[in-house]
Amino acid sequence: MRVLAVIPARGGSKGVPKKNIKLLGNIPLIDYSINVAKNSKLITQILVSTDDEEIAIAAEVSGFKPPFIRPLELAQDNSTSISVVKHAIDFYESQNIYFDAVCLLQPTSPFREKGFVDSAIQKFITSNSDSLISVLKIPHEYNPHWAFVENTNGTLKIATGEENIIPRRQDLPKAYFRDGSIYITKTSVLKKGTFFGKNISFIESNPDYYVNIDTMDDWIKAENLLQKIQL
Repeated sequence: MRVLAVIPARGGSKGVPKKNIKLLGNIPLIDYSINVAKNSKLITQILVSTDDEEIAIAAEVSGFKPPFIRPLELAQDNSTSISVVKHAIDFYESQNIYFDAVCLLQPTSPFREKGFVDSAIQKFITSNSDSLISVLKIPHEYNPHWAFVENTNGTLKIATGEENIIPRRQDLPKAYFRDGSIYITKTSVLKKGTFFGKNISFIESNPDYYVNIDTMDDWIKAENLLQKIQL
């Protein structure tokens, strides 16, 4: 299977200015995702998609010069990841280069265990699913079967639509949230405008590695985590 790794790195970060090239430890944030992709045995091609010349230079220093600068209309606050990935697919297909799937590696989730990406790709292949996402377990107190939404009359109903709440924690079904570390999707599914498709496989991340950098508090958490984990 031919897999394109897309590392999206926009220049206009507000929560942490220039976060993609800001040093975390002794390397730019973006390098964590580049290095994970570089060490994969199952990724065919690595693309850093950016609108920013400084980020492009940083990627080139790491050995992966972007083949294009992303159009500004795909680098706005409201630009979607799916539009960025579809742009990448179109770019390569215009050169008669085709991929079976795309592995999205977001720089804002920099920490992944050794071999995690290849384990995810291997599971994606064997599951023959439309997509695979990395997830973490939802603590039982936040399980959707114990969550409520408001009715139009101001009362509450169970978020899952059930009439009776599950009384015991032990009887709750496992629930997960996507942690943002890895998305793998068939190219044919991406062309339909979705990362997921109908059949979604999953792989559990190590919670000790979890951080999603959006604010300076997240950045401080990442700096602290870096002292504790092995990459």
